[in-house]
Amino acid sequence: MLEITSLVKSFPGEKTKGKTASNNVFAVNDVSFEVRQGEMFTLLGPSGCGKTTTLRSIAGLEKPDSGRIAVGGKTFFAAGGGAKSVNVPANQRGLGMVFQSYAIWPHMTVFDNVAFPLQVMPRTKRPSKKEIENRVNRVLETLELRQYAERQATKLSGGQQQRLALGRGIIIEPELLLLDEPLSNLDAKLRESLRFELKRLQRELGITSIYVTHDQVEALSLSSNIAVMKAGEVMQLGKPREIYENPNSQFVAEFIGTSNFIEATVSNRTGEAYTVETNEGTLTLSSGAQVPTGTRVVASIRPEAVGISTERPMATENLWQGKVATRAFLGDAVDHVVGVGKTEIRARTVPSVSVPPGTDVYLHLEADKISLVPAD
Repeated sequence: MLEITSLVKSFPGEKTKGKTASNNVFAVNDVSFEVRQGEMFTLLGPSGCGKTTTLRSIAGLEKPDSGRIAVGGKTFFAAGGGAKSVNVPANQRGLGMVFQSYAIWPHMTVFDNVAFPLQVMPRTKRPSKKEIENRVNRVLETLELRQYAERQATKLSGGQQQRLALGRGIIIEPELLLLDEPLSNLDAKLRESLRFELKRLQRELGITSIYVTHDQVEALSLSSNIAVMKAGEVMQLGKPREIYENPNSQFVAEFIGTSNFIEATVSNRTGEAYTVETNEGTLTLSSGAQVPTGTRVVASIRPEAVGISTERPMATENLWQGKVATRAFLGDAVDHVVGVGKTEIRARTVPSVSVPPGTDVYLHLEADKISLVPAD
């Protein structure tokens, strides 16, 4: 449905006094991915990684240096590599966009804000007044804003204004909906509520969407597929569970959630069965990574995959002994930081399990939950 091929966008480097600008800075550097019909595809990464520049390039608000952007088989942008130059203006791409700042019209009612994109369509494409009314009422009903149709938009709550911005984005029934961190201005409880609402709407309406965020929880809970970005490049692309459980680098493992990182060396490999040696003992694990014997690696394991017990468990492999250094109650879980030699391991348990600091414990690291990532 959406095809991004070898997209590049750079900006001039900073000027210093009395000197010309330094080399160009690549905001997007050879990015390629595809989005299938009906997917919620997320661009995830820290500030400055290129996710918003990629989104704005799709929208036509930024002109890339080279690459190709196509939606539904129609080329919106093409340049470089011998390709015939194409750059369809933003107002002719027919895409919906929801901004971080809502960008609603303060002098209009809720109804008029949603109706506006239809009312400014070219006369030959503009629906009739009756159709506009029906479509707007249908969208407001879906977003649970029907009762506020005649209210001034600025008199809505933050969550209602965000739903209004979403309604204005979907009213034109776009082939592709672009969402630029739409929940980041809301408080935590409202963000969580609207995440579920947004996922429900996206599934019910079947709108193909590109979602930009730096929030790992949003990405994991909303997405069909995620592209994790760093410094203008896609570091890993895949389904949320795949990226969470099998990160391909330490950066991805750190950014997509909390993880324990244990420096190790591969001592034995048979197919996908690995044995690695660490400063605190031997670990056995299963990994699809192609890592030769003798290679320095980092073993990554999530806190919830680390079992903690005051009594020796039945397990014989990946069993370490340590002492609880500290613990933190998180509401739905308890985090324990356990000292094992010179290494600190975080173990996450259900709230009913809480081991006091200073207690000697056993840790069991689940073999099928350990990932091997390259050592930096």
